[in-house]
Amino acid sequence: MDNKPQTTNEWANPTPAGLVALAVSCACFFALLTGSVDKSAIPLIGCWLLGGFVVQLVVALLDLKGKNTTGGNTFLFFSAFFMLTGGLEMLVKHLSKGGVDTRIDGYAWSVLALSLLLWTPAFCKKFSLLSIVVLLLDVALPLIALVDLHVLTAPIFATIAAWALLLAGITAIYLAGATVVNAAYGKVIYPLPGSKNK
Repeated sequence: MDNKPQTTNEWANPTPAGLVALAVSCACFFALLTGSVDKSAIPLIGCWLLGGFVVQLVVALLDLKGKNTTGGNTFLFFSAFFMLTGGLEMLVKHLSKGGVDTRIDGYAWSVLALSLLLWTPAFCKKFSLLSIVVLLLDVALPLIALVDLHVLTAPIFATIAAWALLLAGITAIYLAGATVVNAAYGKVIYPLPGSKNK
C-alpha cells in the first residue's frame, strides 16, 4: 500500500452557473410580466425554469459541501421553488387552460419573499454585486406575491417587479462573467465593486 498522502481535488466555484440560471428566469419573468410575450410562451418558460432547476440544484449541493451556508441554502430553495415548482406550474397552468386558482402562488411567493428578506443581511455584510442582486429581488418578490394574491391589481406593480427582475438578471450575468473571466486570468479583467481588486 502506498503511504503517500492522498490529495483531494477541490471543486471549482459553481456560483456563476447558478447566477446565469437566475438571470434566465429573471428574463423570462420580465417578458411575461411586461407583456413582451403572451401566455402561449408559458410552456416554454416552464422548460427554461426546469433547466435552471438542474443548474441551481448542483450549485446548491456544491456550495453546501463547501460550507457556504448562505449561498448553498439560497440556491437550494431557489432551485426547488423558483425553478422546479415554477417550471412545473407553468406546464400545469398551460394544460389546465386557466382552470386552477393561482392565488395559491401568492401565498407561496409570500413565504419565499419573506425568507429572502430575512436572509438579506447575510448578503449585505459587505457591499457587492450579489448584494445588489438580492436587494433587487427583495423588491420584486413581495410585489409578485401581492399581485398573485390580488392585493395589488394595478399593472404598474407587475411592471415594477419585472424591471427589478431584469436589473437583477443583468447584474447576475455581469457577476457571473467577472467571476469566470477573472478566475481564468488570475487577475481582475472585469472589475467587481466591493471586492479586493488586485
